Amino acid sequence: MDGMTVGSPTPRIDGIAKVTGWAKFTGDLEFSGLLEAKILRSPLPHAVVKSIDASKAAGLPGVVALLTRDDLKDIDPYYGNCLRDRAVVAIDRVRFVGEPVAVVAAENALIAEAALSLINVQYTELPCVADIDAARAEGAPLVHEQRSGTGEFHDVAGVGERFGGNVCHREQFIKGNPDKAFPEAEEIIDETFEFPMIYQYAMEPHTAVARVTADGITLWSSSAHPFLVRAELAHMFGYPHAKVEVIVPFVGGAYGSKSYFKIEPLVVAMARKTAGRPVRVAQSVPESMLTTRRHSARVRIKTGVKRDGTLVAREAEVILDTGAYADNGPRVAKRAISRMIGPYTLDHCKVDVVALYTNTVPAGSMRSIGGPQTIWALESHMDTIAERCGFDPLEFRLRRLLRRGAVLKPGATPVDADLCAGTKAAVKPLDWAGAAKPNGKGAGVAVGVSDSEAMPVSVALVRLLADGSVILSAGTTEVGQGARTILCQIAAQELALPVELVIMGGTDTLATPFDRSTGASRSTTVMGSAVKAAALDLRKQLLAAAAEAFQTSTNAITLKDGAAIAGDKRLSYGKIVSAYFGMPGGEIIGRGSIRPGDGMGAQFPLFWETGMGGAEVRVDSETGEIAIEKYITVADVGKAINPPLAEGQDEGAAVQGLGHTLFESLVYENGQPLNANLIDYRVPRFGDLPKHFESALIENEDGPGPYGAKGMGESGIVSVAPAVGNAIARATGVRIRALPLTPERVWRLLRARQQADNVL
Repeated sequence: MDGMTVGSPTPRIDGIAKVTGWAKFTGDLEFSGLLEAKILRSPLPHAVVKSIDASKAAGLPGVVALLTRDDLKDIDPYYGNCLRDRAVVAIDRVRFVGEPVAVVAAENALIAEAALSLINVQYTELPCVADIDAARAEGAPLVHEQRSGTGEFHDVAGVGERFGGNVCHREQFIKGNPDKAFPEAEEIIDETFEFPMIYQYAMEPHTAVARVTADGITLWSSSAHPFLVRAELAHMFGYPHAKVEVIVPFVGGAYGSKSYFKIEPLVVAMARKTAGRPVRVAQSVPESMLTTRRHSARVRIKTGVKRDGTLVAREAEVILDTGAYADNGPRVAKRAISRMIGPYTLDHCKVDVVALYTNTVPAGSMRSIGGPQTIWALESHMDTIAERCGFDPLEFRLRRLLRRGAVLKPGATPVDADLCAGTKAAVKPLDWAGAAKPNGKGAGVAVGVSDSEAMPVSVALVRLLADGSVILSAGTTEVGQGARTILCQIAAQELALPVELVIMGGTDTLATPFDRSTGASRSTTVMGSAVKAAALDLRKQLLAAAAEAFQTSTNAITLKDGAAIAGDKRLSYGKIVSAYFGMPGGEIIGRGSIRPGDGMGAQFPLFWETGMGGAEVRVDSETGEIAIEKYITVADVGKAINPPLAEGQDEGAAVQGLGHTLFESLVYENGQPLNANLIDYRVPRFGDLPKHFESALIENEDGPGPYGAKGMGESGIVSVAPAVGNAIARATGVRIRALPLTPERVWRLLRARQQADNVL
């Protein structure tokens, strides 16, 4: 081995298992006596549950057990990471179409499905709070009349306060004195932008299997947060953590949809009633679309400027639709603050963010929480300012972007990236000069800077076995991002052995050490640091054992290719372990952990996740159709542990960004979802890719993670919509402020502009 494991294009360690079909996902697992469960969901957006009669369903041959609100009286039936406001199944009322009301477990899925039609639920319909306007209206019905208790994992100040009306959470930030500064502005630009509801679409819908016995709870789940699920189940059902085992097999994508708790409490509650038999809930895509989504948003942004382009002051209001339950709404609201301040020189700023309850599917996490909504608005707004002041939008940004070491938000980590270099890289392949006049072709750029605020708590174990192979135990969930490969590369690098000798399996909370979660782009940075620390601990012990075997000092020993070398003597790691224990067995264990203050976490965010996008588009003025001819995505990653995986992450994020930019939108009418299926709700396909599509990685080795790595994988999604929107504005002279940019929407605005010009 030449010491280049880190930074090399190491093949994915799970690649063969996945492409051959050997990899088993939760829905593939086989269990003796397995029962299939189906969920009866509310057809109404807001109603009191008057009565539930499940007697006919219980009498259907093959039905083993049913779950209703009457089965939750001996537990705490409410859960939630920010607010415990969501019940396992509806107790007093339903608050969105699709909310679970009852569950049937049967010998097979067909019987369970048939039994659902035999359950008679009587409702008294209540007024529907259909959207954010209805939620804010004077005298609006309350989605929640009582405030719920706070969750165990919220880490957001103010969660659980009574804000009044349908406000779930509110955040406010003030820097300087905007009220005093605005009169000094020579121009004031005031715009409002809309961002739609988006479904996270992972190829594997939510699936979980639970077994409850006298020994405790065992859960198999496609969860990105298994340790948080363990803690929540222990709280709800009254078990110690040691009696709640959460096992994560292969996971078929997540993008935030499998963060925290989704169907896991329901499956465990159902399994309590089946006398130890395992119960599986395998949702369809339409069911998962009625389980979680991204927040829709309305963003009003007002900026005062000098005519020379100086930003004087800004006020912004972000209204988030968090749906029927809080889920991750308070944290999304918190994270929206930094994005609305923006990575530009600005002394006076005020940002208000409010997350509102509505009678729609709860909104949770999705790639870069709060980022696409706010950066769509801010970066579109920056182009409007540049146009008003007579500046080229690229030149305008390069003059105003914060430099490395500048402070974006008081008290936060200083900017740790060269934003100008990344912005230049995003436009370099574009015909920027040729797209300066509206002629149907345009180029646009956007800068995305977001704070992950990843909690730095992770623990790792590295075990060197007697044959020289290594078992890496780390609680990071492999959701397709390549985390297992990256972490194995880090361990192999520090132990100077081929990466093929490092084995890492899935998470089992009874055997795998704790990790806070998989999300917020934290796995390489935080868990990677814990793995590196564990490998270094093992390396130290290995050198001591080798020195004992060689009867020399540790300074005289070199580790290479899975062997220790001292002069002309050479021993494989396996031989060293055998010599240390005096038999062909035993193992040496390295331990590593990261906690706030251990070299990271003194300030937040741990790193600024930075991504720029450059787009070149052509707009058909007759049809409104948009052709994205070029798109360049740029990510400042610090250090790419595995460049192809990093590029794949950034490109994948950009493709998801194309979805909400061009056509994705979950549509509701009076609380009823109109397109909650993959026929009417379209996600990106290969044919939607830009003709020229590339990614660029910036590696300055300036991150807090191993070898200078920073988190990445979320930044690629945030700049797509504003870059494309800015390109359309330059191509047509028309600024579009609502997503998605469908041909009809573009065509209508083009016609409106044409009619206005004709009047003039």
